[in-house]
Amino acid sequence: MNLSIRLKSICNMVDKCHCIADIGTDHGYIPVYLVENGICNKAIASDINEGPINKAKINIESKGLEHKIDCRLGNGLNTIVKGEADEVIIAGMGGNLIRDIINENMDILKTSKSFILQPVQNAEVLRKYIYDMGFNIIDEDLCIDENIFYEIIKIEYNSHVVKLEPILYEVSDRLLKKRHPLIVEFMKHKINKYKNILGYIKDEGISSQNRKREINSKIVRLQELIECISK
Repeated sequence: MNLSIRLKSICNMVDKCHCIADIGTDHGYIPVYLVENGICNKAIASDINEGPINKAKINIESKGLEHKIDCRLGNGLNTIVKGEADEVIIAGMGGNLIRDIINENMDILKTSKSFILQPVQNAEVLRKYIYDMGFNIIDEDLCIDENIFYEIIKIEYNSHVVKLEPILYEVSDRLLKKRHPLIVEFMKHKINKYKNILGYIKDEGISSQNRKREINSKIVRLQELIECISK
C-alpha cells in the first residue's frame, strides 16, 4: 500500500509491537500498512463516524486482513480497554481535540507503551499540555505533504512536569536540538504566517496593540532560533 508522506511519517514512528490502535482511522490505511508489513501483529481501527469505518472495512477485507484488524465505531479512546494496545495513534485532528481525548481516558495512556500524536492544527496547545502533564516526549518528526507542514509527537506516560519558554511549544525543542532538516523552513513559514496576521490587524485599540507586540516578539524569537541553529 502506498501511503501519503504524512501517513508514512506516522508509521515510521511505530515500534514493532503486538497491537496498535488507530483512533480516527478514516480509511484504515495505517492499520493495513502496519499489519501488512509485519510491524504489528494485529490492529484496532477506530472512528467516531460510520462512513469511515465502512470504508476501512472495505480496504481491510480487500487485503484479507479482517482476522487481524478489528474495526470499531465509537468516540475517542472509548473503543479500547486498558492494556489492549501497545501503541496508540491519534492523528488528523486538532491539537485541542487530541488533548481532550487523552485527558478523558488517561488510564489508556498509562497502560500503553506510547502514544503517537499528529495534530493538524494547534500543535502548540497539545505540546504545552504534554509538558504541563509531565508526559515524556520520546521523539518528534516533521514532514511536508502537499505543501502543508505536519508535526508528529511520540509520548509516553510520566509525571515529571517541564516548563519551557512559550515559543518552544510552537517549535519543538527536540527538533531544534537534532537540527531536523525541515526545522528552519518550518520556522520561516511561521514567521511569514505571523507577518500576514500583523497585516490584518487594523484596529488601534489596546488589545490590538498588545496582540501586535506579542506577535512581533514571536517573530524576533523565531529569527533568533534560526540564526542559532544555522551557525
